[in-house]
Amino acid sequence: MKLVTSLAVCLLGASSLFADSSLLTKAKKSGLEAIPATKTEIMKLIDDKNDPITDAKVELGKKLYFDPRLSKSNLISCNTCHNLALGGADGVPAAIGHGWTANPHHLNSPTVYNSVFFKAQFWDGRSPHLADQAQGPVQAGPEMAAPAPLVEQRINSIPAYVEEFKGAYGKDVKIDFEKITATIATFEKTLVTPSRFDDYLNGNEKALSDEEKKGLNKFIDKGCTSCHNGIALGGTMQPFQVAAQYKFTNVGDFKGDSNGMVKTPTLRNITETAPYFHNGQIWSLNEAVKEMGSVQLGIQISDADAAEIVTFLKALKGTKPEIVYPQLPESTIETEKPSFD
Repeated sequence: MKLVTSLAVCLLGASSLFADSSLLTKAKKSGLEAIPATKTEIMKLIDDKNDPITDAKVELGKKLYFDPRLSKSNLISCNTCHNLALGGADGVPAAIGHGWTANPHHLNSPTVYNSVFFKAQFWDGRSPHLADQAQGPVQAGPEMAAPAPLVEQRINSIPAYVEEFKGAYGKDVKIDFEKITATIATFEKTLVTPSRFDDYLNGNEKALSDEEKKGLNKFIDKGCTSCHNGIALGGTMQPFQVAAQYKFTNVGDFKGDSNGMVKTPTLRNITETAPYFHNGQIWSLNEAVKEMGSVQLGIQISDADAAEIVTFLKALKGTKPEIVYPQLPESTIETEKPSFD
């Protein structure tokens, strides 16, 4: 009897191991990719040989990211809408900018975490990379409302910033708008958040619980990976409202790019970035999953199935890089004063 019992236990363990291995293979075949396990491998993905990431650039970029003097009013920084303490977003349906102006298209602020892995930036994908993306909100009237010459004047009027730019790029550096925003982008590239899901994809089959694995399997079987794939689990341009009309489609006037394509949001840290969808109209992650099933896949996802998928999605909450709020260099009498009109 003991021999039979022991054999049964061994077979059960082997069956479970086989199931785990099969799911891991299935996940990879469905297009899911891990953030690499080592910093060296991550750097291979995020670094740019034409503008290599250095500690000096990252520290300077962090200061600029948090500096509200890059806005016309001296009140709004990149961190206002992409708050690194709030999952890299702002927690409101539509971004609020200069003069307490809501985004005119009622667009929600996407997270900046892991945005280095996105194939396109902005909801309509109009920017190909972070350095280009950073230029838009700074200048946009409903956002930071600061023309490029104003940003250049303010930064160049602050001796400590000038010295930091020289330290990061060399004494002959030209501190123009492109260099300033590219430096912000260098900092943003480092905002990578590996999770237990990455540990799982990297081979640690015990990194996810049985319930999370069940949710992952459901996530794949329902077809969620048709859009939420790759290392970002999103970040690519996809057609929207494929099977049905989004129930809040009339909130705001955003219809995607010229071809009706919309950037797929990342699912990393998704539990921290409500409200959901481009116009921020759904606060419940379970409801968002069910709406996606209807709108994109043409299926009805039950409450039970949605709950299983959400259990998996919670495992995508990653470890954030430690961010120490920087002390910013002081302005001078030459620094252009704030304006609120």
